[in-house]
Amino acid sequence: MRYLIIVSVIWAFSFGLIKTYLTGLDPFVVSGVRLFVALLVFLPFLKLCTVDRGLSIKFLAIGAIQFGVMYGAYIYTFQYMEAHKIALFTVTTPLMVTLLDDLLEKRFRVSFLLCAAVSVLGAIVIYYNTIDLSGTLIGIFLLQASNLCFAAGQVLYRRLLLSNTQLRSQDHFALLYLGGVVATLVLMAFGSDLSAISFSGTQTAVILLLGVVASGLGFFLWNYGATLTNAGNLAVMNNLKIPLAVAVSLMFFEDVTGQQLLRLIMGGGIIVGAVYLNDFLSTRRKTELV
Repeated sequence: MRYLIIVSVIWAFSFGLIKTYLTGLDPFVVSGVRLFVALLVFLPFLKLCTVDRGLSIKFLAIGAIQFGVMYGAYIYTFQYMEAHKIALFTVTTPLMVTLLDDLLEKRFRVSFLLCAAVSVLGAIVIYYNTIDLSGTLIGIFLLQASNLCFAAGQVLYRRLLLSNTQLRSQDHFALLYLGGVVATLVLMAFGSDLSAISFSGTQTAVILLLGVVASGLGFFLWNYGATLTNAGNLAVMNNLKIPLAVAVSLMFFEDVTGQQLLRLIMGGGIIVGAVYLNDFLSTRRKTELV
């Protein structure tokens, strides 16, 4: 689970960098460049001889869904909803992770769903700062589609690796980024004005940093870490980046208030508690089976 924690910290810093330096840029282009940089980072490690055609197609499809379509749906959401509402409605990802995994396993694990729900509660405590939760149906639909794509990618990749234990993630992960790049290029073709692309030196540096670290190493370590834990912990960890992102933003990009700090401590404590609750219930379940 340490890999998921490391990535959560990395992604916590990326939120502030995007907000500070990349506001106003074409979001499809930014996403496409990030994924292309990530592809270049892992391209030297690609060993197609270790992956047959069927698995290669599956990896491309997972990357297109988890990275490409996810980015597209998420970005369009900002046309219909305010940022704080988007933050609130992203907390459903853990529930989707555990429900999708149970659906594919053809079973229903109440303990995993309970822990995911607790982590959602913690995230809501952090972000909930208004009783006005209204948002357009289109915006809510797009955001949940984004959450579903990210959740589905994690679950499908985890299951694929667990059933093909001879595979090494670094040997094929470039295929996932390639799938994401292709999907993003399709979105750019329909939604971007490529003639108006212009980056400053600082923006270029930030995009390259995000492409190498947040997208490249981040997605790789996240999906690899997903194969080393159970679906319950994976679901809960999807919300760990929320208190970390808030903490980083308050410390480096914004002024902290007492109310914000209190919500951060309370919500973060609930999410950490969900992790320990899942570990306790998983250990108890294993003990009962012995």
